[in-house]
Amino acid sequence: MSKYVYPAVFTSEADGTYSVEFRDLEGCFTCGDTLEQAIEMAEDALSLVLYEYEADNLEIPTPSKVTDVKVEEKQFVSLVVGDTLEYRKRYNKKSVRKNVTIPQWLNEEAERLNFNFSQILQEALELKIKNLL
Repeated sequence: MSKYVYPAVFTSEADGTYSVEFRDLEGCFTCGDTLEQAIEMAEDALSLVLYEYEADNLEIPTPSKVTDVKVEEKQFVSLVVGDTLEYRKRYNKKSVRKNVTIPQWLNEEAERLNFNFSQILQEALELKIKNLL
């Protein structure tokens, strides 16, 4: 799974900024100078933390129901979407080498047509992943 939805607690600070906390995820918090920036930062922080959970093969905590999240004055709850696939695409651009085996006739035709094997494999894998999600 690459898309998650968690409740975030937004706190309006005295200086006009906003702090954001995801109570279901330890250490997942951020802030923003404006509400719009705080929402963007919340999406990024959520995606990062969940990406780390996935990378470490940790169990992803079940999100709380919005109605179960208690807030104080100057706080409100909003659902935030985290997309770990988009996060990986944006920040994890390191290339890795893969050894693949294909039939000789296919290799000969692809070389004759000057195909870029790496590019075609990337496009095919992205399409396959997109269709599975």
